[in-house]
Amino acid sequence: MLDRECRKMTNQFHSRNSLSEKTRPEYSVPALDKGLDVLEALAAAASPLSLSEIARSIGQTPSAVFRLLNRLESRLYVTRNSVSGQYSLSLKLLELSHSYPPVEHLTRVSGRFMRELADSSRESVHLSVLNHGRVIVLMDVASPLRVRFAHQVGSQFSSVMTNSGRLLLAYLNPEDLETHLTEDEDYTKLSKAKRETFHEDLRSIRRNRYAISFSEERAGMRDIAVLVGNPAVSSTAALAIACLGSVKDKAGVNRIVRALQESANHITAALGLSYEH
Repeated sequence: MLDRECRKMTNQFHSRNSLSEKTRPEYSVPALDKGLDVLEALAAAASPLSLSEIARSIGQTPSAVFRLLNRLESRLYVTRNSVSGQYSLSLKLLELSHSYPPVEHLTRVSGRFMRELADSSRESVHLSVLNHGRVIVLMDVASPLRVRFAHQVGSQFSSVMTNSGRLLLAYLNPEDLETHLTEDEDYTKLSKAKRETFHEDLRSIRRNRYAISFSEERAGMRDIAVLVGNPAVSSTAALAIACLGSVKDKAGVNRIVRALQESANHITAALGLSYEH
């Protein structure tokens, strides 16, 4: 049985603010908003940005953005290339996320079992959670093979359009699932028929105790994911393998599923949780 503090921390994997957007009080902090705009612009960029590019992307003057960048650089949130003068995010945000107690505990406990799974399966293994409606990769352990597929830690994906996302959605309680989907742009764009298929997929995931689909990112790649944790206390993660082609038949799929479930059970137990999927 989790103590009160541990329950409080683990619940934050899926917790939602009880206040709606309409009832939440608004307090304007323009400087903070601008600083966050800069961080989000850099996070969304595929490559480092110049001062003028950042200013243009957030609708601010270069002089105002320069002051913000100066402070963010002094606090080590961004770095500036001394040759090109372009800016990019540092690793400080990632460091902060991993120092957050529930995340740190989950990744620390999962590491050994994920490494063992990567070695035995010869496939890369990654761990993801739901965060504000998106799937975020917390940890990735690369395959020992020379040719391998990896997920960048900290990268975010659609929960509706990804295999790990659908797995995590399948284990939400009905109220949380409905709230999530009504706010999810990818879901709202689906036709009525595709929504019915989507919900059937979620029911199938619950019955089968794993999610499997061909990758939305790489043609021919197959994603297989199983649940880590206990949905009863809103503490769950998706443990997944993206197969590069080594799984070509049902026996191969079953082998990967069993290996994932065994590893997930070990992680769940090491977290002090228990759950019969």
